[in-house]
Amino acid sequence: MDMSGVLAIGKFSRITHLSIKTLRRYHEAGLLEPATVDRHTGYRYYSLDQVPTAQVIHRFRELGMPVREVGELVAITDPHARAAIISQHLQRVETQLDQTRAAVVSLRRLLEPNPAPREVLRRRTEATTVAAVRDVVNLGDVLGWYDAAMSELEAVLSSVSAVPIGPPGGLYDNELFTEERGMMVVYIPVDGPPTRGRVEPFDVHATDLATTMHSGRHDDIDVTYAALGTYVNRQALQVSGPVHEIYHVGPRDTDDSSAWRTEIGWPIFRTA
Repeated sequence: MDMSGVLAIGKFSRITHLSIKTLRRYHEAGLLEPATVDRHTGYRYYSLDQVPTAQVIHRFRELGMPVREVGELVAITDPHARAAIISQHLQRVETQLDQTRAAVVSLRRLLEPNPAPREVLRRRTEATTVAAVRDVVNLGDVLGWYDAAMSELEAVLSSVSAVPIGPPGGLYDNELFTEERGMMVVYIPVDGPPTRGRVEPFDVHATDLATTMHSGRHDDIDVTYAALGTYVNRQALQVSGPVHEIYHVGPRDTDDSSAWRTEIGWPIFRTA
């Protein structure tokens, strides 16, 4: 057997900084076939050309890419197809990182030994007719539906030169949270709301609310919701009705998430 141009597994291990055990595991999983295997001794030999492939496999396994997808990746010779698989996985990794950061932020708030009391105000909203998009939405689809609905609202209002006369807002039925499916309404206040596509006039009724302000990203907005809900229930003020959100400053206004301000309103009994 011609052994020129190949490396024993030990040397290949030292070059790639991958243990012999790891290289054997990659072979057994079909991820990295040795350049040749001595049929008498079973010794594995690798070529120098396999060094980048071995390190790519290692990096993607570190990022949690499933063995099946890694195998598909290294088997693909078309650079565009390979880039598509890599892009899909990196998107999953970024989403997982965002979810981890959100969980850390929420835990830090929840574990504060003496959290500052949250300011809760009681106020009555006035009845108004707004331009709105509404639909029954699954809880897992809320963010995507909101972005699409708000984009459609903005496009329609711009096409008819309608100028907002207040901040955008949303109404969220209780079933959205309790049953993971419920009515959502997003709206922008304008004079003479148009009817076009999914956009239509919608009456927002006058409502008594207990409100508080959530600052920053929405990753931990559930903590603010819980604080407001606790206040409302302790005061025995709660009534049925959709939760109100008013987006005084949001991602459509600035990329600086520290400046975002979302007012949350919980329907309550009217009190003197």
